[in-house]
This record gives sequence, C-alpha cells and structure tokens, in this order.
Amino acid sequence: MSPVPASGPVLAAGATDVGSPAINLAIFALFVVATLGIVLRASRSNKTAADYYAAGRSFTGPQNGTAIAGDYLSAASFLGIAGAIALNGYDGFLYSIGFLVAWLVSLLVVAELLRNTGKFTMADVLSFRLRQRPIRMAAALATLAVSFFYLLAQMAGAGGLVALLLGIDSLAGQYVTVAVVGLLMIAYVLLGGMKGTTWVQIVKAVLLIVGTALMSVWVLAKFGFNLSAVLGGAVDTAASEGAQNAGGLLDPGLRYGVSTLTKIDFISLSLALVLGTAGLPHVLMRFYTVPNAKEARRSVVWAIWLIGLFYLFTLVLGYGAGALVGPAEIKAAPGAANSAAPLLAFSLGGSLLLGLISAVAFATILAVVA
Repeated sequence: MSPVPASGPVLAAGATDVGSPAINLAIFALFVVATLGIVLRASRSNKTAADYYAAGRSFTGPQNGTAIAGDYLSAASFLGIAGAIALNGYDGFLYSIGFLVAWLVSLLVVAELLRNTGKFTMADVLSFRLRQRPIRMAAALATLAVSFFYLLAQMAGAGGLVALLLGIDSLAGQYVTVAVVGLLMIAYVLLGGMKGTTWVQIVKAVLLIVGTALMSVWVLAKFGFNLSAVLGGAVDTAASEGAQNAGGLLDPGLRYGVSTLTKIDFISLSLALVLGTAGLPHVLMRFYTVPNAKEARRSVVWAIWLIGLFYLFTLVLGYGAGALVGPAEIKAAPGAANSAAPLLAFSLGGSLLLGLISAVAFATILAVVA
C-alpha cells in the first residue's frame, strides 16, 4: 500500500484499525437506516402470501434481472474473489470463471424450466408427479442444509469486514459482531418479505457494480490504463515482500497444482461452482417475482450482462490489491483474503472511499443473507 501521511490513519502490518472507525460506523448506520426505510415502505403493499414470498409477481424484467445480479453477486464474489486473486493470482480468478459458467448452468438446466411449470419451488414440481410428503421433506432438508453452509461463508465475511472497520481484535468480539449482523438481517426479512428484500437487492446491485467500476478505473489509472502493468505490479509487490513463487501469480497452479491433493481440490471446487450454484434456493426464487415467461427471459438478459461485467472487474480489483496493498498486509488483516477489497479502497481513496465500499460490501452480505 502506498504510504499515508503521518497526520492520517495508518494501517500497520499487524494492525486492525483501517481508516477512521467513526466514519466507517457513520456510513454503515446511514446505509442501514436508508435500506430499512426502503424495506418498510415496500412492506406496506404486502397483502397476501404471494406478495410476501414472491413479491406479488410485480417486478419487470430489468428490475428482476438487477435483483438476480444482486442475489448472485454475494460476499464471496466481492470480498472473497478479490482476495483470492490478490493472493493466488490466476488460480483465484478461476472462481470468477466458475461462478459465471455456473450461472449459465443454473439458467439453462434449472431456472427457466422451473419457471415454466408455474410452481413456486422444486419441491412443488417433483411432488406433482411423486409422493408429496417424502419429496417435500427431502427438499426442505436439502434447502436448509444448502442455506446453512452458504450462510456460514456470508456471515464469516460480515464478521471479518466489520471487525476490520471497527478495529475489533478479539475473537469473542467478532462472534458478537456476526450475531448482531444476523439479527439485523432477520429484521429485514420479517419486515419486508420478498418485495422489500428485492428492492434492497436492486439498490445493492447498482451500488456494487458502480463501486467496483469506480475502483477498477481508479486502479487502471494508477498504472496508465495498462492491465499488463497492473499484473506486473502485483508480481513486483509480492517479490519485494519475499513471497515464494511470486511469478506464479500469472500462471496456473499456484494454489491448485502444487500437489496431488490440491489437484483433487480443484476438481471438487469446479463441481461445487458449476453444479452447486444451480441448487441455491435464493437464486431460483427470483424467477417467480415476474408476471410471465417473457419478463423472466428479459431478466435473464439483464442479469447475464451485469454479472459478466462484474466478474471482469474482479480481475482488476484482485491484482490491483496485490500491487497496491501487498499479500503480506492482506494476510495480516482481520478476515485475511476477505479484507483485500476494503484495503484497496483505503489505499486508493482513504477513509471515505473505504467507508463507502465497505458499506456496499456490507449491503452485499445483508441482501444475500436476507
């Protein structure tokens, strides 16, 4: 990271304070109040179960497509992939590729066919032809299992992010942070239902894509709008910190290829990314919030463009964090790899940009968990 003037906040290699906790907390509070206002306003129109669970099928294709992008671009996409690229280079970018391909599998193999049945869930479709009770029990258990493990990753990202911003050192403090964030997200769901959370997703998707675009352009500007210079800067920074195989950031195999076990890990990762995404309940549910199949297809087109654009930005953010922050500082921060994007924001624009980007990251976690 470029040095900070002595009068400003400084992030040392082992420190946990980034920027000004007061500014970070103020921006967080402002965002929470604004989004709670959106949720409460949307909840006034919830009259029936269809309104609460499927937003009354009242959203247009572009609105739903933006919300799908918001659902799909989770904390793992923003915080996790940027950190993975910063630390593992090419092998980290495999996550972006995997998630993008997985979206197409989810769309072509599951989502549109499911939407055309006119049912609400996969259990509705299967139980139509088979025995209802065992099918619904199996679907319920599978949904809870998928959601539980998915939420673990999201909440871990939330805990690491808030701990980084507020300078919370202790493990117990991070646990309390995760619990408080979880209660806040429960409030969003109970108050707003699908309609409220959909509007939060739309706001979050716009903020996330605009924020990552701003940071990507900023990073490229620092390197003369030369992507090769960004990649070279990441290699040079890693080499200056004494990292082994710094040159491997640009080649496959730095993370998945050093041993037989890691090669098996890569096969497992590929299957989980490409096939597992098609089973995420919160993504499939989005296709029930539009009135007809035509709007569902329009929402798909919007989602593909927004999701694809975002994953291109992650390449710049990841290598930019590696070049401007450095892997040693990323690993030393609370949340480790999950801190790469916030640390990059602090390096580029100081406390204000850090607070804004972190609020977007928090919105990402909040909306997906909701």
